[in-house]
Amino acid sequence: MSGHEFVSYFPESGSVDLDDQSTSIDESTYAELRQLAGRYPQPRSALLPMLHLVQSVDGRISPKGIEACAEVLGITTAQVSGVATFYTMYKRRPAGTHHVGVCTTALCAVMGGDVLLETASKHLGIGPDETTPDGKISLERLECNAACDFAPVMMVNWEFMDNMTPDKAVQLLDDLQAGTEVRSTRGATITSWREAERVLAGFPDGRADEGPSAGEASLLGVQIAAEKGWTAGLPSVEPKKRTRAKKPAGEETSK
Repeated sequence: MSGHEFVSYFPESGSVDLDDQSTSIDESTYAELRQLAGRYPQPRSALLPMLHLVQSVDGRISPKGIEACAEVLGITTAQVSGVATFYTMYKRRPAGTHHVGVCTTALCAVMGGDVLLETASKHLGIGPDETTPDGKISLERLECNAACDFAPVMMVNWEFMDNMTPDKAVQLLDDLQAGTEVRSTRGATITSWREAERVLAGFPDGRADEGPSAGEASLLGVQIAAEKGWTAGLPSVEPKKRTRAKKPAGEETSK
């Protein structure tokens, strides 16, 4: 062996904090969990949005949240935990009022994503997967936000902050900590991570028209094609028609 070991950026991704039994889940939460389960032909299909709802209430995947999902769906807590600990979008520890993610994959890395993460970490005094002592901001290293045309990008409560620089990142973090209104570069007003999680659970907040929307960089190819009259065109070869195989001469069919 070379002596080098794989370093995981998600060292605690396999566990839920069972020592913290605090919860804000009440009967109204149960009612909404049942409402989500009723939206699907197979109730278990509602598990992902149900987990988002748990996070909107408890700020994390709580032991009580796991039990509630299992009870409503009629499955085991182990089955719920297996899903909750598979995806990094479900938090095992309390997230901050605002959850900040920095993409460091491929093009974002080339365009300065690692510098953004280092700047954010140093400015906040925390590392990735940690929360500031005042509970206002949690930080995460994200894998590809599918926004390479706006690299490097950050996200706040899953809203895009495009074409970021270290100076912009510091100003963004200061505004979030100060409680100043912040808008995504695509138009949406930043609310809080818990409010965003409730929307992801399937309970709209009435602000969908604020964004996000496709930006100029994403639409540039379509605009150029329209200006030049380009089209995708039609297939140049007609698909072959199916023909029924002929039976050998003299062969009779029985009825």
